[in-house]
Amino acid sequence: MSSRPRVAVLLNVSAGMLEGQCSDTLRAALTAAFEQHRVSAALEFLTGPELHKASQRAAHRIKDQELDAIVVGGGDGSIRTVAHVLAGTDIPLGILPLGTLNHFARDLGIPTTIDEAVALIAAGQTRLFDVGEVNGETFINNSSIGLYPYLVRERERRRRREGLSKLSALIVSGFRVLRHLPLRRLSIAAEGLVEPCRSPIVFIGNNEYALTASVFGRRGRLDSGELCIYITRAQSRLALLWLAALAVMGRLELKRDLRIMRVSKAEIRSRAGRILVALDGEVGVLRSPLCYRSRPGALRVFMAPTQEDDE
Repeated sequence: MSSRPRVAVLLNVSAGMLEGQCSDTLRAALTAAFEQHRVSAALEFLTGPELHKASQRAAHRIKDQELDAIVVGGGDGSIRTVAHVLAGTDIPLGILPLGTLNHFARDLGIPTTIDEAVALIAAGQTRLFDVGEVNGETFINNSSIGLYPYLVRERERRRRREGLSKLSALIVSGFRVLRHLPLRRLSIAAEGLVEPCRSPIVFIGNNEYALTASVFGRRGRLDSGELCIYITRAQSRLALLWLAALAVMGRLELKRDLRIMRVSKAEIRSRAGRILVALDGEVGVLRSPLCYRSRPGALRVFMAPTQEDDE
């Protein structure tokens, strides 16, 4: 990078912390933070559907040496959209965690305040992390089949139709989806083995998720080059609710409650020609078979140096 890095800052106006905020106020705060840390930043406020093309344009400008890096402001869905463009390019990605949950930024240890996140980008240190992929679509956290994508689709439908908050729509949708619990019959081929399964939830993590109470749902590493597939053994609504309660209490018994597979790639087949799939909380329809793979070290992210780096 040059002495004064040049970055495109792509901000999703519908992200959790950006939605409803005054863009002028946020623009002033971001401009001041980048200026304080001596980074030349071109800010763009975009809708979710505009992010993909904006990141492509910014990537072309980096190839033409007009910019040095891309920064995305938003949640996991926004990061996934930009990561899909940048994976495998070696273009550095900066993250401003402005979404609701910010799972990816949290697992990477990226600061949540604007000033600290910008300071991290200005420092210029980067590290390589894995992404997952299914049928050419990138995911940074996880993908899932079964109950969760149906729940998200129903939640968004109710938010649009009834004007409910995200939480209220989620609760109402949960009762509806559980009443018609989807049990998927799948065949999972990985590491030379083929395993049939019948489950309401199949969850594919980009690296391994912790399942103990104190760190439940966190990932200790995002550079192990593996996918972790979790197959829920519960077959009924009551069993699934009990499983959720055990997870909250940190009392899951892995051999009893889950089938876990750690693989670099897997193929998941269904009798249905099309499957509803969630990718980092966003839902789409993909054709069977679902061809999953890990892409080790495909994404370069601005990060604080680790003790290993210092050594």
